[in-house]
Amino acid sequence: MCNNYRLHVPVNVIGDVFRQADRPLHFPDGQPNLPATDEIRIGDRAAVITLEGETPQLTMTPWAWKGPGGRPVFNFRSDGRRFDGSTRCLIPADGFYEFTEAQPGEKRKTKWLFTMNGAPWFWIAGVVRDGAFAMLTTEPGPDVAPYHDRQVVVLAPEEGMAWLDLSRPEGEMLKALPAGALSVDRVWPPAQS
Repeated sequence: MCNNYRLHVPVNVIGDVFRQADRPLHFPDGQPNLPATDEIRIGDRAAVITLEGETPQLTMTPWAWKGPGGRPVFNFRSDGRRFDGSTRCLIPADGFYEFTEAQPGEKRKTKWLFTMNGAPWFWIAGVVRDGAFAMLTTEPGPDVAPYHDRQVVVLAPEEGMAWLDLSRPEGEMLKALPAGALSVDRVWPPAQS
């Protein structure tokens, strides 16, 4: 499951999506500096967008709340659940990672980067609970299935408001993308030249 993602998207680019929808993004804690980051990990504070009334707002929020046994909940199954009573969030990303068994001769697992074809960045659908966020997961689509048995819910930039305000049915959004929507590149171990 996704326990690591990437964000190389400036805050003004994220804000453009909301300006174009006539719902400017609000920054209750001040506009954060979002430096390009290759590794956002469980426990890190990261940018998420939620709705406060009708206003989208960006806050820096910890990734993962504590589950009943004290373990971090960083991914949350969307299958068979409704989120109309939840604090829904959008997690901006331009890539997420999955890991498979180590390549022959390597000790570390093989690391794969997934990006969205035709879009320089995307949203990962999530929920906020106890002051922290988790990514929603679903059955894997054809692009992710060879690498993992679950995948995060990926939404195109223009689909974000529909998740926040549920202006489209959840079932239309909380599913894997069709084949060819995501590209995958091996980032570890690096390819031999």
